[in-house]
Amino acid sequence: MSQLEVYNQIFMDVFELESHELNSECTVKNIDTWTSISHIDLISAIEDAFDIMFDTDDIIDFSSYESGKSILTRYGIQL
Repeated sequence: MSQLEVYNQIFMDVFELESHELNSECTVKNIDTWTSISHIDLISAIEDAFDIMFDTDDIIDFSSYESGKSILTRYGIQL
């Protein structure tokens, strides 16, 4: 499974989405299931999957599918 597939699967699992729903519209404002709890679940799952630890600012800035991809590139994860 590629790193992008892993990232996508985490998003789908945490927010109960289908693969065709993963796009630039996936934001904290547009996903009803994106709560403070699911945000922590997302961060934790990504950290575990990619063996990284996010800085606090990155956790706060992680507010969409696309921003997450951008943040992960700073940690050397190529999606």
